[in-house]
Amino acid sequence: MLFSSITFLIYFLPCMVLVYFLAPGRMKNTVLLLGSLIFYGWGEPKYLPVMAAVILAGYLSARLIGTCQNKRQSKILLAAAVLLEIFPLIYCKYADFFIQNLNVLTGQKIPLLSIAMPLGISFYTFQVISYTVDVYRGDVPAQKNLLTFAAYVAMFPQLVAGPIVRYSDIRSQLENRMHSVEKCAYGIRRFVTGLSKKILIANVLGELIGQFQASEEKSVLFFWMYAVAFMLQIYFDFSGYSDMAVGLGAVFGFDFPENFRYPYCSASITEFWRRWHISLGAWFRDYLYIPLGGSHVKPVRWIFNIFLVWMATGFWHGAAWNFILWGLMYAVLLLIEKAWLLPYLKKHKIVGHLHVLFFVLIGFVLFDASSVADFWDCIVSMFGGGQIKPVTTESLYYLKSYAGIILTAVIGATPLPVRLYGRLQKKKGLKQTLDIAEILLLVMLLLLCVAFLVDGSFNPFLYFRF
Repeated sequence: MLFSSITFLIYFLPCMVLVYFLAPGRMKNTVLLLGSLIFYGWGEPKYLPVMAAVILAGYLSARLIGTCQNKRQSKILLAAAVLLEIFPLIYCKYADFFIQNLNVLTGQKIPLLSIAMPLGISFYTFQVISYTVDVYRGDVPAQKNLLTFAAYVAMFPQLVAGPIVRYSDIRSQLENRMHSVEKCAYGIRRFVTGLSKKILIANVLGELIGQFQASEEKSVLFFWMYAVAFMLQIYFDFSGYSDMAVGLGAVFGFDFPENFRYPYCSASITEFWRRWHISLGAWFRDYLYIPLGGSHVKPVRWIFNIFLVWMATGFWHGAAWNFILWGLMYAVLLLIEKAWLLPYLKKHKIVGHLHVLFFVLIGFVLFDASSVADFWDCIVSMFGGGQIKPVTTESLYYLKSYAGIILTAVIGATPLPVRLYGRLQKKKGLKQTLDIAEILLLVMLLLLCVAFLVDGSFNPFLYFRF
């Protein structure tokens, strides 16, 4: 089931909210779990056993680790637990990648398994692993109630595409959380904002990308339009989902972590990754980079740690070489910044912003490529190679047609609208008027999104692929 679907907006969500708030306090987690299982299994119920197996593995492993008094035995249990928890992810997502590359290296013709990847498996697997490691470290006690733990992992707002919510962040809220009109109102505002980012901006930019892919007269201009459109689309698509997840979490009494903080305003790649997909970056930092020694090791080992973490980050996004190269590209950029470039970028912010925008744009072209060869052809075309025309009538037509949405997306990717609204609210006599105007705007946006959905087609979130 999609957040951006009529089924979810008109039927599932109202029923879920009604049943949840009518249920007594001790039953709310059970209602949340049952609703989440319906949400996840709506289109593909065959994937429910996979998620159930990961949940059960995490629950039982943590209980064993929590009662183990021997440090060596605890390490063995932890290693076995992580292998058990990550096995479904490796099997479903990466088995064919390994078979393909083995066939290339050995000349064998081992048939591919052609396994469909369960939605959200990359996200809920990482949540379970972080919980197991935290129990091992003694940061949190093992959860004794299986239903409570299952509700944490399967919680539908963040189940399919994050943010990656750690058990330690919401442990107390699972047991006892506060509900209020103000928190619910905040959650609705965040949800409608995220839905609008997805339907009214990301999907429209996706239409431009579709026109580019279908075109037989691509020009240099059209290639750059595609690159900019995809860079904006993936931000509004994924940050829109994160906004909806945070908003829905607030409606049900949870405080989920923020996942985006205007990453395209960054003045360095280092800063960009502190603002983009924050929960994933923090996960790799705390559960891979720091355990490897982080930066508190010899230079050669530190470089190895950086490359390993970013190769893993790229591989997490997809079982293909373009994703691995995408991650390694950031490893190189981050090493260059940390070695000598960062002080210069901090001093010359404009150069830093241009540096970030250029490499992030090139990175997303690689990210979206169907192969490394496809990426190279695209880059060559963007810079005028391959006897491609600089401009065509078709590319000018689409530039004029989509200039408004591109400009809207560029402005919306900055904090300018929020800052302007905050300043207006501080002016005397305007706050009440703005509050009423905000409510009316949210209602209009919601109605407009519903109208687009009624008239539109299937529009999955881009990060459902990962």
